[in-house]
Amino acid sequence: MTLPQPDGRALVEAAARNLLDPQGRQLAAAVQWWDLPGWARPFPVAVLGEGPPLLLLHGFDSSFLEFRRLAPLLAGGATLLIPDLFGFGFTPRPADGDYSPRGVLTHLEALLAEAAARLGPQPLGLIGASMGGAVAVELSRRQPTRIQRLLLLAPAGLTGRPMPLPPLLDALGVRFLGLPGVRRSLCRTAFADPAASVGPAEEEIASLHLATPGWADSLRRFARSGGFAGCGEPLPRQPLEVLWGADDRILRAPQKKAALALLGDRVKELADCGHLPHLDQSDRVAAAWLTPGLC
Repeated sequence: MTLPQPDGRALVEAAARNLLDPQGRQLAAAVQWWDLPGWARPFPVAVLGEGPPLLLLHGFDSSFLEFRRLAPLLAGGATLLIPDLFGFGFTPRPADGDYSPRGVLTHLEALLAEAAARLGPQPLGLIGASMGGAVAVELSRRQPTRIQRLLLLAPAGLTGRPMPLPPLLDALGVRFLGLPGVRRSLCRTAFADPAASVGPAEEEIASLHLATPGWADSLRRFARSGGFAGCGEPLPRQPLEVLWGADDRILRAPQKKAALALLGDRVKELADCGHLPHLDQSDRVAAAWLTPGLC
């Protein structure tokens, strides 16, 4: 007999009990499943902390668990809302879902409406990491009265142009991303010092969401859409800061050069930091948010 595949909710509940990383377990235990206006199924949002609301958006092919080290440092000064982006992480993936940037942003706008109903209509702060930085910029332009300030962490997708993957290539790309050796390599490449920073706990979290039903199909359809690219112009009107790791090996030099030209003196570079400042230098990221101008 074939056992049923666990859905995203079951995976998150198991993560809260069994993850090797204790901070990952704590963040998974903070997940609530919100019913969003206009959406048929509930979606995961980690909710913790006290203070002004702060929305955190993860990067490409990742999950809310990306913020496991940063969340405890911010929770004393903010009410954190850490969702999975639609089509990523542990979200439900309906067969007729819109797995394009438009679908991601529509989902986030519904989440903002639900957050206002639960927490009140005050504007939110916004932190976006990697692709989440491009999502944050797009969302801030679409919802200028709901977002008051942004912090971007090694933002990807601010420059360039969408490059949709054609049929067959999109499926091959997703199959490649699912290979265990590729997952391990990508995980190591994201850190400044993988020998010191990457072990079984990090590798587990980097791949756990791949077991969510529909992972491959939603990622393939996102790739076919072209994804987030060229999102930086015009930059949103809200105050904006950017942190970038000096040892980022994920974003290539031309991408970084183009982003720096767009962002100018908004960018602060962090030594001994790779593509994930919120993991490599979580204390510096927390300080940058809680005490602007200090970092």
